[in-house]
Amino acid sequence: MTDLQSARQEQLEHWAQTRLAALCSHQATETLALTPLAGDAGFRRYYRLNTEPSLLAVDAPPPRENAGRFAELSQHLLNHHIAVPKVASVDPDNGFLLLEDLGDRLLYHALRQQPDSATALYGEALMQLLALQQTPRGELFPPFDQAFLRRELTIFKEWFLTEMLGLDLSEEEAASLTSLFERLEASALEQPQVAMHRDYHSRNLLIRPDGCMSIVDFQDAVWGPITYDLVSLLRDCYIRWPASQIQQWALGYGNMACGIGLLQDVTEEQFLQWFDWMGLQRHLKVLGIFSRLSLRDGKDQYLEHLPLVIRYILEVSSQYPELAEFRYWFEHTVMPAVQEKPWYQDYRQAGEIAA
Repeated sequence: MTDLQSARQEQLEHWAQTRLAALCSHQATETLALTPLAGDAGFRRYYRLNTEPSLLAVDAPPPRENAGRFAELSQHLLNHHIAVPKVASVDPDNGFLLLEDLGDRLLYHALRQQPDSATALYGEALMQLLALQQTPRGELFPPFDQAFLRRELTIFKEWFLTEMLGLDLSEEEAASLTSLFERLEASALEQPQVAMHRDYHSRNLLIRPDGCMSIVDFQDAVWGPITYDLVSLLRDCYIRWPASQIQQWALGYGNMACGIGLLQDVTEEQFLQWFDWMGLQRHLKVLGIFSRLSLRDGKDQYLEHLPLVIRYILEVSSQYPELAEFRYWFEHTVMPAVQEKPWYQDYRQAGEIAA
């Protein structure tokens, strides 16, 4: 732990102690203790407090994190019956939060331990997503517009192609990639736009002690395409399911969305193309994000998931004639550089759950 981190933890502990004195419903069982929890891809640090009932103390350092927006979003979602942690107290200036402690049993762990329960578990996750997507926009959800989409895709170019692989694109290659980006952006923007978590997957869904599921890490929520969170969940970067099962779940969700009016006048073929192309946009971005987490932030553990992300990209791009040029380029230019990396493993088996 650096001196800065140690100082932040001391400040957080002092703030938590002060706030607990004002919260009659939460008391330390003894001298207040902060137990660090495993971190995530962001800059937040989590600590479990020895309080009754249990709370989490969160260090969300500004300006990289926005504790105030998190608290506002939490209240907005709770007001519309979305299962998220309650914020007991927030100091937006210093970036400190006290959160309801929902435990640490991730959907990811449940799926790994009980793969036969996947359909039931995903059923609950899809119902939570359906509720989220019916949330009114208010003023808290910025648009996931063309400029936003392009910024995400640029992360793929800068951090995966250039920084991770050392590739220098020719003018022709750059133009072809820009053409692909424009196709993916157009597909995203023609979809119905709804409340979008933006990182809705098995490591951001918690199964509470009562068996119900809650959503966490929603601070980057935007207003965007209806298939984005769906494909984030079903084509998860940390775990993979058979393509036929994914399609069945996706179409089932589409039918539910049609039934409540979120979708109208869309064929199964069109919905699946939205789903596939949205996933391609997300997974290109993720190649860049995971590379940046390693190269810039020292979080090398994300590199082990790159082969699965590559698998999704190659599988989807093989299904559409419009993407054939991109797939050929990815296979013949990108993959030789990928296969030289120490983190590479055969993407064709990536993400499989061992029998």
